[in-house]
Amino acid sequence: MASTPARTSEAGTRVSAQRKVKPVLVAIVGGSGSGKSWLCQKLARALQPHAARLCLDDFYLDRSHLSPAQRTRLNFDLPQAIDWRRLDKVLKAALAGRAIRVPLYDFKTHCRLEREQVLTPKPIILMEGLWLLRRPGTRRLFCLSIFLESPARTRLRRRIARDLVSRGRTRLSIERQFRESVEPMHARYVAPQACLADYVFEGNCNARQVRGLVERLKGLLPRYR
Repeated sequence: MASTPARTSEAGTRVSAQRKVKPVLVAIVGGSGSGKSWLCQKLARALQPHAARLCLDDFYLDRSHLSPAQRTRLNFDLPQAIDWRRLDKVLKAALAGRAIRVPLYDFKTHCRLEREQVLTPKPIILMEGLWLLRRPGTRRLFCLSIFLESPARTRLRRRIARDLVSRGRTRLSIERQFRESVEPMHARYVAPQACLADYVFEGNCNARQVRGLVERLKGLLPRYR
């Protein structure tokens, strides 16, 4: 008696197909205080449960081998402060559909935390960061890129509000670092990336622009085509 082929449920077929779809990596780039985290959060909420988030800040090199005094003298506004090898490894694993451990960084100590998070790939992976478009090898991994342009005075105001509360800084030290390091490095390394982005937004993204980005990203997902 001939055996009957096993039946595959429609739901099972959809799950199998989704697992074979290459995730869409989206780069959200801009200066410190330009609104990257805000936009990333807005997009992630609108795209749930299909979106995951990453932040370039977590890929700062670990400085635990240096004394606290030595760490304060480092320039953290240089692209060389990032562990690019680790980042590329994480992004390539995500594109291959593999879960991978991602470091977590503590800005108060300038060291990596002992614990790590696990990135489970989703159809869309949103990543925010200062320099995601600078290196050609990293830039090619992203399917879509967004650059946020924001005036220096706005970025400084937001940075002060953030660092006073979450990073244990004084207003004077924040303003001095912004003037002596952040802004010069922004002009040299961050701002030139605008010409490499697919979308450039000046100032805050409004609700219409956010909806447009959501629809654009949904269009990259098989279930919405």
